[in-house]
Amino acid sequence: MTQLRQKMLEELQRRNYSHRTAKTYVRIVRDFAAYFHQSPDKLGPEQIRQYQAHLFQTKKLAPAMLALNHTKRRSVD
Repeated sequence: MTQLRQKMLEELQRRNYSHRTAKTYVRIVRDFAAYFHQSPDKLGPEQIRQYQAHLFQTKKLAPAMLALNHTKRRSVD
């Protein structure tokens, strides 16, 4: 497990998130990083915007879901 993932999990645990929620957050961040083939700590607001556009176009996600995904990624900063 990478230091970044460990830090994220520790922060989610500190905030009393359920195990299921933590797994979901990790998956979302993992998918985001995989899309760009980079570590999530190397990605910023422009990549978030691009990824959201990708999700909206390819996955047909509703704008509210994109906002939720963005919130999840930023909640562990």
